[in-house]
Amino acid sequence: MAWILFTLLAASMQAWRNAFQSQLSREVNIAGVTLARFIWATPIAIIYLLGLYAWQPVGLPYITLQFSAYVLGAAAMQILATALMVKLFKMKNFAVGAGLAKSEALVAAILGVLFFGTHLSLLGWLGVLIGGIAVFMMSSKQGFKQLSLSTVLLGLACGTAFALTSLWVREASLNLDLPFPHRAAWVLLLVISIQTTMLLIYAYALDKNTIEGLLQRPKLTLLTSGTSCLGSIGWFSAMSLQAVPYVKTLGQVEVFFTLLIATFWLKDKVKIKDMLGLVLIAVAAILVMWG
Repeated sequence: MAWILFTLLAASMQAWRNAFQSQLSREVNIAGVTLARFIWATPIAIIYLLGLYAWQPVGLPYITLQFSAYVLGAAAMQILATALMVKLFKMKNFAVGAGLAKSEALVAAILGVLFFGTHLSLLGWLGVLIGGIAVFMMSSKQGFKQLSLSTVLLGLACGTAFALTSLWVREASLNLDLPFPHRAAWVLLLVISIQTTMLLIYAYALDKNTIEGLLQRPKLTLLTSGTSCLGSIGWFSAMSLQAVPYVKTLGQVEVFFTLLIATFWLKDKVKIKDMLGLVLIAVAAILVMWG
């Protein structure tokens, strides 16, 4: 059941990363907030991988064309997903913005079954559906009748981008002939390195003020990168062991951490329906663990 522990680590770290990104989005543009997620993550990923090899020496990975395609696709899609998440932060309050993106679990289940050979049990499907209802309910402004169509569509696009990222990360990990957790660590390092390089080239060529803005906020940038990398270690490791829909449905417990952060740190107001959503997410998590 190691995937459960890795998922809980990922969910808690991602909640903090989203909080730091939300704070940063008030001071820098979308490209800057997106870059902050990755800029210091590569050194952390290198240290993690070297630590694994010191603990358990294994061979180097054999890189295939199919593996490369999965890694490149995941890297590009996660950048898009992160940018959409930042737009959500600017449209609605922090807790709701993060909740909308959690449609990822339901989308991952559908895409996984249709295109990636994923198999879910009846309890697994029930858990995924209940989790989807919960985050949809928590994402409405004033109940289902007052939903903002533009925000819902943006949230679904964000969730789809994150879902594709997760599915391609798992496929990349399964394509490596290495033991766990080394294969997940290699995928993590390669994905993050590509993302950092792409974003730095973009920022340097088109928006140098983005890099300057992050350098002027070193603490918040480091916190964003650090929690992002630790969260990615959890996600990549969990998805290397278990199907993406199960991992992402259990990962919806992130909303619990998000609401705590939103209430006690960002001072957002939490409604009764958010608490009901938490109960449904807890039920969904139990079902996928049983499934």
